[in-house]
Amino acid sequence: MTAVFVRHHVADYKTWRKIYDDNQVMVRKAGARDATVYQEAGDPNAITVITSFDSLAAAQAFAGSDELRAAMKAAGVQGAPTVWFAERK
Repeated sequence: MTAVFVRHHVADYKTWRKIYDDNQVMVRKAGARDATVYQEAGDPNAITVITSFDSLAAAQAFAGSDELRAAMKAAGVQGAPTVWFAERK
């Protein structure tokens, strides 16, 4: 199992969350097993999303997809996200 961690800052959490929720079909089609959203304590617009995939290849394909990039732009993500991958052991 591989997790992709995406940390970014958004203009407005409520706007971001609606678009995030509306795009879950796309995320599942990309092979996501589950996802969890965290807000930074003290800054609700600093978001970390952890999404699980069966393989590193699937996680990397999703993280680099045009669909994800477009959804993040529409959701008000500010600046470049920090992205990293981890394997469950």
